[in-house]
Amino acid sequence: MTPPATYPDAATLKQWRHDFHRHPEIAFEEHRTSAQIIEILQAHGLEVTTGLGGGTGVVATLSGSRPGPTIGLRADIDALPIEESNEFEHRSTIAGRMHACGHDGHTTMLLGAACALARAPDFAGRVHFIFQPAEESEGGARVMVEEGLFERFPMEAVYGLHNWPGLAAGEAAVHDGPVMAAFDVFTLTLTGHGCHAAMPHLGSDTILAACQLATQLQGVISRETPAHQSAVLSITQFHAGDAFNVLPESVELRGTVRCFDPALKAHLAKRLNEAIQALAQFHGLEVELDYQARYPATVNSAEHAARCARVLEAMPAIRRVHRDLPPSMGSEDFAFMLEHCPGAYIWLGNGDSAALHNPAYDFNDAIAPLGVAYWQALVRGLLTTADT
Repeated sequence: MTPPATYPDAATLKQWRHDFHRHPEIAFEEHRTSAQIIEILQAHGLEVTTGLGGGTGVVATLSGSRPGPTIGLRADIDALPIEESNEFEHRSTIAGRMHACGHDGHTTMLLGAACALARAPDFAGRVHFIFQPAEESEGGARVMVEEGLFERFPMEAVYGLHNWPGLAAGEAAVHDGPVMAAFDVFTLTLTGHGCHAAMPHLGSDTILAACQLATQLQGVISRETPAHQSAVLSITQFHAGDAFNVLPESVELRGTVRCFDPALKAHLAKRLNEAIQALAQFHGLEVELDYQARYPATVNSAEHAARCARVLEAMPAIRRVHRDLPPSMGSEDFAFMLEHCPGAYIWLGNGDSAALHNPAYDFNDAIAPLGVAYWQALVRGLLTTADT
């Protein structure tokens, strides 16, 4: 892959990206990141609105040389609470914080595109560059929408992208419908009567009950989910006990449910609760269940996905555009924006890197110029005429 020449150049993009990587900030704490974004945007003459999305979100607006419609381009800016294992020079300088999902690269690519387009605004219409906080589990996109993003910055369509490890650099993937799954979480506490481990008949074995439940719940997926639909239920945390010879009074389980279909999502939540109540009654336990619907599924508009695919296919540096990859069971709060405004979300290959959310992950600097070029091509491709 030979990235196209871009402005800012690849060295500048790399400098920006490494700076963001060294100073990762998690959800709604992205104050330094936001300040750096604002400084770069204002230096290139863009109109900047600050204080959105809980305080750290930024929207920059650029009008083209001719009147026309308006679109939005979005990048997420937050990091993860992960201790980085990399030893390179630009590794995180903040303990327990890391850009393990490439949002430093997403931010850099959108900044590069904003600066390049500001230098040559040869398009018809207007672009809102949306720098969104708190994508990782905290729903910064939902907050921005609730704060009036689309009322304050009306737009005909909104677009996003994510780097994708395992997909070759120079390749992209575009889905006509679902891209990322809906994301629910639950915390369950089972409480009974603690007792001596040698005398289980005198108490309640909450660990046995919790283990039975963890196994039983998989039947809801394997036997109650239609074979042509995808769903995942995972127990991710199990907290119980402090001694070798004590059956604990309570057990806490935490986990996640993911699927694409809203009706199936509601069914799974209902059946999970029913299974918990039945098991608790059998074992004589009390139940406290906190079930939270976090993100809806990310679903592209087929029309806007096709437009993104055409733009990518016309780019010389893009070797292949996949149209048939299965959607991911991972989740993305860009879904909230797509619920209120049509658009599309694509994957841009990150090459043979560590997986997302892995302590050894790093965004591939070689694809930053490619992302900048894609955003520019999308703007010019969509805003050449009054048709978005």
